[in-house]
Amino acid sequence: MKNHILFISDLHIALEKTEITQRFLRFLTKRATGCQALYILGDLFDAWIGDDDDTPPSKTIKQALKQLTDSGVAVYLLQGNRDFLLGQTFSRQTGVKLLDDYAVIDLGGQPVLLTHGDLLCSDDVAYQMFRLKSHDPAWQNSVLSKPLWLRLLAARWYRLRSYFHKRNKTPTIMDVNQQTVEDAMRRHNCQTLIHGHTHRPARHTFELDGKPAQRWVLADWKKHGADILCWNGQAFETETF
Repeated sequence: MKNHILFISDLHIALEKTEITQRFLRFLTKRATGCQALYILGDLFDAWIGDDDDTPPSKTIKQALKQLTDSGVAVYLLQGNRDFLLGQTFSRQTGVKLLDDYAVIDLGGQPVLLTHGDLLCSDDVAYQMFRLKSHDPAWQNSVLSKPLWLRLLAARWYRLRSYFHKRNKTPTIMDVNQQTVEDAMRRHNCQTLIHGHTHRPARHTFELDGKPAQRWVLADWKKHGADILCWNGQAFETETF
């Protein structure tokens, strides 16, 4: 297990999702312990309102991540569309290293591209416009300057609004655009891509510039199960925790 590298995403941890929170805590102390690295590809939390938030279960999660990184396991995190306000204070408190929107790692001598996945859903124009605004430093500073209680209320409203907006969107719009996928892989010179966001776990194979390519889509964590993608040092394999 020392050479195992694990990939997870879309846990959407929240106060009311106690089963997922407890499963993640067990995952950190059992499956992730002793591994080489853990990559969390976005939406670890259902809503993150600032690194100063220690309301349950945020503080417990941060402490558990710190224990894992202190044990020698490297943990990396990509911000998702729900926790894009995760910042450097969170990184210092947990030992987790934050990655850019696109990150390239080496697996078995081959470059592999990592991203959350929301940037690949280019057909969802309304969301892409919101994403552009919400990643503006001035917008983020304005949000983070608000009192914690107000941000907590705003997060509840955002989650409710997101739920109703999704009901009015077609499944195609909320999935990745294949041309955008290929452009991203070509731009980073990778034949393998791993992402989450769409909640449509699968392994897609296709041809990219005359060479075989693959796209792994990570699963969102459910109330009664959690799927994990593992690089065992030679190949990818999927697990259920």
